[in-house]
Amino acid sequence: MPRLFVGLELPEEAANLLSGLRWGLPGARWADPSDYHLTLRFIGDIDRRAAREIEEELSEIDRQALRISIVGLGVFGGDKPHTVYASIAPNRALIELQAESERCLRRLGLKPEGRKFTPHITLARLRSASVLDVADYLAANAPFPQCHFTADRFALFSARESFGGGPYIVEAAYPLQEAVVPLA
Repeated sequence: MPRLFVGLELPEEAANLLSGLRWGLPGARWADPSDYHLTLRFIGDIDRRAAREIEEELSEIDRQALRISIVGLGVFGGDKPHTVYASIAPNRALIELQAESERCLRRLGLKPEGRKFTPHITLARLRSASVLDVADYLAANAPFPQCHFTADRFALFSARESFGGGPYIVEAAYPLQEAVVPLA
């Protein structure tokens, strides 16, 4: 039974930039740069028949390529930090792609995603990291060197059943169309 999610891959240049941040935080379990991605919709454990239906349903999405901007660092968990991430500037095209993937999965009978969509790239999972250590880490990496790239496809990924999930495998990739530039 595969564990699936829909997401965007990162180009090597963006992954290399983010991999330079893998230091200086006690209790961090750093994600492997080859596993960096932007999750659009977590699906979870699913049987093979349902996985094939999901793969087919996602192929109906017809969207343009989108510009992604990595703009800073953040942490989930508040007083009990558990995840350090690179934040993504939300934009209309990204929000629409996420919403359309959600609608596709709901048409197949999947329950709605329980969490609000917060575009990000997980860099590290934290075990008993102190708020002070996390604050020091974030301060040491400010200002953040912004990074931009164009996502020309989205993917259905599978993950092994473990804490942290990786390595991730692209099970199916769906092209996003190039934007048509009007002639002057």
